Amino acid sequence: MRNDYEYIDPDYTYTDPKTGVLRNLGDITDPDDLLFFESTAVIKKAKELETQPIAVHNAETLLDIHRYLFQDIYHWAGQKRTVEISKRPPDNLEKYERYMSGTIEGDVDKLTSLILELLLSI
Repeated sequence: MRNDYEYIDPDYTYTDPKTGVLRNLGDITDPDDLLFFESTAVIKKAKELETQPIAVHNAETLLDIHRYLFQDIYHWAGQKRTVEISKRPPDNLEKYERYMSGTIEGDVDKLTSLILELLLSI
């Protein structure tokens, strides 16, 4: 497993200035180790959500899902970001951009599925 992401976080709010790795509860500084740690934890939590789903009604419930999936990895899980941070370049960005350029028209299930797919792919 290899982490090819580079985070854009100019103020180092969410990343370590020396390593560029996301600040995390395990104090992991190697990006590949963090990817393994995160993937293992998130897959376990995602499987739990399959049997005990969180209904999506609004943006707050998306934050609830984020908190549930990432609470064991990041102290800021489920919180609104205080600064813009992004990844460069995710392999699945094209699929996401194609979807977002269309009209959503209340298709929460489709959007939720896509978000979960994107979360599981990191």
